[in-house]
Amino acid sequence: MSDEESQGPGLDVEEYIEQQHFFQGVQLGLDDNRPMQDILKSVRDEILVTTKLPMAIDFLAAELRHSGLFHPAMKRLAHYFTGFQTFIVESSEDDRGKFDFLSGLEILKLEAKLRAEHASAQSLFLYQFETICRHRLKYDQGFAAMAVDPMYDEDWRKFLEINRRRVGLIDIADMIYTRSEHYFTQQIRRGGKLPGSDFPPLFGEREGRIALANRKRDPLLLFSALQRQLGYPKVPTKRKVDEAQFLLPQMMRRMERLETRIKLLEDENRGGIDLTKFYESEKGTPRFDDFGD
Repeated sequence: MSDEESQGPGLDVEEYIEQQHFFQGVQLGLDDNRPMQDILKSVRDEILVTTKLPMAIDFLAAELRHSGLFHPAMKRLAHYFTGFQTFIVESSEDDRGKFDFLSGLEILKLEAKLRAEHASAQSLFLYQFETICRHRLKYDQGFAAMAVDPMYDEDWRKFLEINRRRVGLIDIADMIYTRSEHYFTQQIRRGGKLPGSDFPPLFGEREGRIALANRKRDPLLLFSALQRQLGYPKVPTKRKVDEAQFLLPQMMRRMERLETRIKLLEDENRGGIDLTKFYESEKGTPRFDDFGD
């Protein structure tokens, strides 16, 4: 199994705390219109050296110099970054989409905070699912990314795999209601047939009642009701920024990618591309297997 397919156990709390600080630091740097490489260097210096995040940042910086993107490096570090984190970054780096990088950072920052606070599988699912719905991301790829998250056990993974291609064909409220304790209670009361042991309830009594009350309605109303009634975390909406302020960082990132590609073309015209500069062993730069236990 490749690094992109495998997913190790969850990280220590201190890793998620530092991840939260990292995402916030990148946000602030972009708000100040600073070059991404400078942002990564300054934020890396602030991160606890007892965590693995500084090594991960080094890989991100190397990939940024090589391709101008983050998500290829995150895919290689699948035992450190979750599939959903990589999915969010990849979606934000897609020039064809409308999901911006700053919104992605805000989502990842709050998700890291959830993980540091020992979020339940239910709260993490609802947060990730609402993120996909609210920002109109791809359901199929999103659910596939969620399914490799170590927070979800085998029952949750089956649930995600079953529904990854059914979202849009079934009512989202029904999807939650039929896997809730409230649904099981109602079936027993009515003398109806109960699902088999392969389909245990994943949501509680109150979640099921709220889902039932929101059938055939906008899914965002369901998420809002769950947040009001049960204190589930809210998903950040798209950041409202001045158009010029938003475009400048985006243009700078695109320019960095173009500069990288132009340099590669120039090297090729001179007689070949020197790949060693992308993999040179610098002092303090980790090897990929340094992430292993």
